[in-house]
Amino acid sequence: MNGPPPLVESVAELSHRLDRQGYLADQGLATALFCATRLAQPLLLEGEAGVGKTEAAKALAAALDTPLLRLQCYEGIDASEALYEWNYPRQLLAIRLAEAEGRTLTETSLFGPDYLVARPLLQAIEHPGPHPAVLLLDEVDRADDEFEAFLLELLAEASVTIPELGTVRALQRPIVLLTSNRTRDLHDALKRRCLYHWIDYPDLDRAVEIIRRRVPESHQPLAAQVAAAVQRLRSLDLQKPPGIAEAIDWTRVLELLGVTELDEVAVAQTLGSVLKYREDVEYALDRGAGWVGG
Repeated sequence: MNGPPPLVESVAELSHRLDRQGYLADQGLATALFCATRLAQPLLLEGEAGVGKTEAAKALAAALDTPLLRLQCYEGIDASEALYEWNYPRQLLAIRLAEAEGRTLTETSLFGPDYLVARPLLQAIEHPGPHPAVLLLDEVDRADDEFEAFLLELLAEASVTIPELGTVRALQRPIVLLTSNRTRDLHDALKRRCLYHWIDYPDLDRAVEIIRRRVPESHQPLAAQVAAAVQRLRSLDLQKPPGIAEAIDWTRVLELLGVTELDEVAVAQTLGSVLKYREDVEYALDRGAGWVGG
């Protein structure tokens, strides 16, 4: 018996679809994303902040015409915020209504699907299709060890257990992408379950192309000046080196202000759109606005 047709036939086809969504993936990233759509393994994307890890998941969902379900991880996140919780206010209203009508509600009826609030993990598992959802576990390195351990079963089995309802298995295994900025090392147990790809900063030509895709009103000379300036800034020992996301933001600001050339004045006035620490701005300006602008 033949299974459903694949979501995408080849790496080249996926690259083309991502391109149409305005996301330029190099061969390595396109290959990793293709494998994630065809294998029952999550894909762990690592790289410096701002290189496009989250955007890759957004573009993949759009390219596959399927929902993106995103869980932003943070220190202290627990299973109820990621998986499900019970709608206690609605349960309370149901109890009061039953009392007013002289009925008795059983525990089974109160802890049924009508009172369950699905969070991103459960939404991804319950997604009915026609295509599997893309589940993004963003910045998983910010979550605690306990939450990382909680993810293992879900990633391996594509199922979760709700004590009151039993085990819920995915109708279609979601395509899972995890991102990490390497604020801490992830456990080997999690990495073993994942495909892995490191997203590096784009080279100058690709950076210009990405900027122009994301800021289509930008002019090529200005986009090239911004891309080169961002590369120069990364050569400094900054607290937060700028990524492609900051380069795009910088270009948008310059376009908004009607700037056509990244001269010393433009750099001095807009450096805060690409550097996000006072010390970094001062450090760069010590080298000279003219040096930054090239």
